[in-house]
Amino acid sequence: MKDEFKHKDSKGQSISPSLPDNVKNYLIDIDGTITDDVPNEEPERMATCEPFLDALETINKWYNKGHQICFFTSRTEEHKKVTADWLSKHGFKYHSLLMGKPRGGNYHWIDNHIVKATRYKGRFTDLINKNEIIQVFKD
Repeated sequence: MKDEFKHKDSKGQSISPSLPDNVKNYLIDIDGTITDDVPNEEPERMATCEPFLDALETINKWYNKGHQICFFTSRTEEHKKVTADWLSKHGFKYHSLLMGKPRGGNYHWIDNHIVKATRYKGRFTDLINKNEIIQVFKD
């Protein structure tokens, strides 16, 4: 592991790595976010759906700027090859592909690292700063 990712706590024990502040670790859904919403029950559509071109352009731009791109999908492990082939066919640049995200939405992510979430609403664009009310743990 690279030295900049090795971290120690106040007791000198190793802890999970953190990316530099200027690098984001994007976790991006596939169905309904970068292509049509294809349910797992219709895997034949996974190979033939078309990408959203604004998603392809934006994600590859983030990749080229040095950000980490991970596709995190509710597709199952049996869909991994067709998914990886589809991403490659359409030219998506990425670092990893995680299968088995829980289905159903209404996600609330709890982590010991900073997590920022952006809901996809039909257009991939550059991200902007916006103040919103969020739920946090009581101090």
